[in-house]
Amino acid sequence: MSYLEKIFSLNNKVALVTGAAGGNGKTISEALLRSGATVILVDIKKKELTNTVKSFLKQGLDAFEFNCDITKSNQISKLLDFIIKKNRGLDILVNNAGVSFPYSTIDYPEKFWEKTYEVNLKAPFVLSKKFAKIMKNQTSGGVIINVTSINAELAFPDNPAYQACKGALKQLTKSLALDFSKYKIRVNSIGPGYFRTKMTEKSWNDKKKRKQRTERTIMKRWGVSDDLIGAIIFLTSNASSYITGQDIYIDGGWLIKGLD
Repeated sequence: MSYLEKIFSLNNKVALVTGAAGGNGKTISEALLRSGATVILVDIKKKELTNTVKSFLKQGLDAFEFNCDITKSNQISKLLDFIIKKNRGLDILVNNAGVSFPYSTIDYPEKFWEKTYEVNLKAPFVLSKKFAKIMKNQTSGGVIINVTSINAELAFPDNPAYQACKGALKQLTKSLALDFSKYKIRVNSIGPGYFRTKMTEKSWNDKKKRKQRTERTIMKRWGVSDDLIGAIIFLTSNASSYITGQDIYIDGGWLIKGLD
């Protein structure tokens, strides 16, 4: 094993990624797979999930699928049973699944608020505490990564639930890092900036908004899913063994920009 493989390898690790059927979740899953991990891909979109896992299996990657609504406690219990039966343990949890419902704040529907909370904040908490009970019994502990957003730091118009939940998830990351440290479980977050995904498709297709967001990013481009790979491998590997409770923003310099 080379020096770099020793530091960054995920051989013999078992990982779970939510929202893994497509977009950033699919890319994160592939990065973990190619780094040596066995990966359970979790998503509510059954057909898309099956197709994604089939594509990984054809490449000889050790992928499993589990169709699940992470807002339902009975389905999370089945997921837990699946992990224990299939792998007996879990080393890495990536809470990537998220939803966004932009709408005028003054008329913001309560159903949008509740759904955003259930997927973007409650589910990561429930999954983290349930799988921490498995990780704490492992000599190597475990790793949890929460996917937040630059919305956790800055105000953006007409999406209060998304911003509130991403900000809360950032603070939950710190809380879990403190409380789980006794079990050798590290908890960190990554916060994407403007990425070209299905969630940002409307902004991307609006030429004016696309230009504004490109100019606001100091690297003068939108992020793509592959931009997440380095941080994911770093935070899940031995290379970051002394890092916990931290927020890493992958935003092309969006947050640090003052004046040109």
